[in-house]
Amino acid sequence: MSRSPVSDAPADDAPRFTPRQRRVLAVLLMPLFISLMSVSIVNVALPAIETGLGTGTADLQWVLAGYTLTFGVVLVASGRAGDLFGRKPLFLVGIAVYALGSLLSGLAVSPGMLNAARLLTGIGAGLFNPQIIGVIQSTFTGSARGKAYGMFGTVIGLGVAVGPPLGGLLLEAFGDQWGWRAAFLVSVPVGLLATVLAALWLHPPTQTVLERSALSPLGALRALDSVGVVLLAAATVCLMVPFIAPGTVWLLAPAAALLVTWWLWERRVRAAAPRTGVHPMVDPSLFQRPSFTFSTLHATLYMGTMPAAFAVIAVFVQRGLGHSAFVAGLMTLAGALVVTAASTWIGARVHRCGPWFVFVGAAMGVGAMLAIMACAGPVAAGTLPVWTIAALLVPQGASQALIMTSAQVLMMDDVDPARAGSAGGVAQTTQRVGTSIGMAVVLGAFYATGPGDGTATASAEPFAHALVVALGVVAVSWTIVFVSSGLDLLRRHRARTGRPGTDV
Repeated sequence: MSRSPVSDAPADDAPRFTPRQRRVLAVLLMPLFISLMSVSIVNVALPAIETGLGTGTADLQWVLAGYTLTFGVVLVASGRAGDLFGRKPLFLVGIAVYALGSLLSGLAVSPGMLNAARLLTGIGAGLFNPQIIGVIQSTFTGSARGKAYGMFGTVIGLGVAVGPPLGGLLLEAFGDQWGWRAAFLVSVPVGLLATVLAALWLHPPTQTVLERSALSPLGALRALDSVGVVLLAAATVCLMVPFIAPGTVWLLAPAAALLVTWWLWERRVRAAAPRTGVHPMVDPSLFQRPSFTFSTLHATLYMGTMPAAFAVIAVFVQRGLGHSAFVAGLMTLAGALVVTAASTWIGARVHRCGPWFVFVGAAMGVGAMLAIMACAGPVAAGTLPVWTIAALLVPQGASQALIMTSAQVLMMDDVDPARAGSAGGVAQTTQRVGTSIGMAVVLGAFYATGPGDGTATASAEPFAHALVVALGVVAVSWTIVFVSSGLDLLRRHRARTGRPGTDV
């Protein structure tokens, strides 16, 4: 007899975790931490990688975006597979693959090997990430779930906070040739520890869809909707590659065709489900939930450009101003600590204030970007200290905590725990696609308007100009979040006042 997903959960009005829930959260959040830490480390290690391996701008974009590509390709399929077969096996395999990819990245002897290893690392992250959301969704409820997602956001902030200064310290300690390698290798022992603890502690309390339906393994493979998996994976690749590899813009046409075909296929599978017993990989009705759709849009637009903003700021501080990688890493530390401190508090209050949190957070994020743009020139000229940028990233950290914690809770608020893995995979896939596009557009704007890749210049002004242009792209993206969150608030107000045609 299966246990209830909340059989030992505390009451909703007292969001305290049981010992089992605390162990489960520790197991879930450890690999999340290393996956984010390694990404933020890469931002400050880019110049050292460029020097150590002789990479160009295109290779550097693949170091960042290649990981995102494979991450996005496998997310939905692995999320649905976790719903069907159980989340623990995929979680364990994902961590092991991630650790292997990190090891190979640190041992890379050429740009090609590094990028191949990064692709493998992305596959591992894509395997274990949807399982984190699925287990949280099935293990927690009410305000306790909000608090769990708040801790999810706290770990995101902690990973972002630790990564850059740790990367800077490693580069200072080991030099350019070995420092960037250490930045990848540091994830390996943590990944191994997470694998051992997950094997011991992770015992999801719910039956899988496979167990409940008594399907045979072959029947479960059909239930996985393999055609839908292939169509969405192909569409994701065709959509992301043009923003990574120059000269492949033509792939956008087949990407659009594949997305339409995939959507029509999923609708067909859903309509035939009562007769065939096969359910779509992604239920089209998921997007009929306004809360899911709005929150996914907000998270995608925000996360799509935030890593790129950090990347161009790191390049500006190192190449433009001549500071070390450690100083560049410290730029984002205070803001990331704000995310760490605020996310759990926000998560426990999302059910009351979530839509307003997103609205206010978007306004703060846009304001922070505009302020950094205004200060870039004076910082480059030496009339303002470089730490001005670090100070202006503090409200950006508050913005991140408000938006991402709230969006995560709101998007999953009314999703069936039995389909939480695939729903979480969909949301994260859109974020990975957005990140790939955002990284290409923001970095492209930076390098196109700056002094160029590796160009020597005695002045920081060209870098400041490039930074202003790149962060302008970020500000536009976050302005869309601000407008969209305002529309969401209006929609919810209309629903509360009984206006027809609105659903919360």
